[in-house]
Amino acid sequence: MFTLPYRTLIHQMRWATNGLNTVIAENLERIPDGDRMLIRRLLDHIQTVDEIFRHNLEGRPHGHRAARSDELPSFDALADKARATVDWYADYADALRPEEVDQPIAFAFSNGEPARMTRGEMLLHVATHAAGHRGQAALLLQKNGIMPWPDRITDFLGAERPAPLAAVAMR
Repeated sequence: MFTLPYRTLIHQMRWATNGLNTVIAENLERIPDGDRMLIRRLLDHIQTVDEIFRHNLEGRPHGHRAARSDELPSFDALADKARATVDWYADYADALRPEEVDQPIAFAFSNGEPARMTRGEMLLHVATHAAGHRGQAALLLQKNGIMPWPDRITDFLGAERPAPLAAVAMR
């Protein structure tokens, strides 16, 4: 299955994103204001980049002038948007056909600079980009005595997987 690694990585991204947001929501009042702001900035940056690349994959202009929001959303708004976005990515990866993985797409970065990446490269980018910044948020949680969500792919593979991935893996 040529597309299975992409699907696995994107489903892990969804699992890790939703898990991190759950931990943050359950501990929001324990996080000092300065660290809470940094976590929101990280989550906003992840979300904005995910939105930019979603639009690139859909062949639509993204309208972002930077890799962050003009105005920093609340944690609840970020968590809601992230849930919808990672669900979209999981559905997209599940529907991706092998012949589409290496299809190049021309687009523009938020600074207007032209670029070209394949669909597979874009999925790899959003997954690895999000993982790095989730790690930064996890450090802020640990700094405040809060156990972060176990973010590793091995944690995901050892966890009870959501039904859509288990069903897709059997195709």
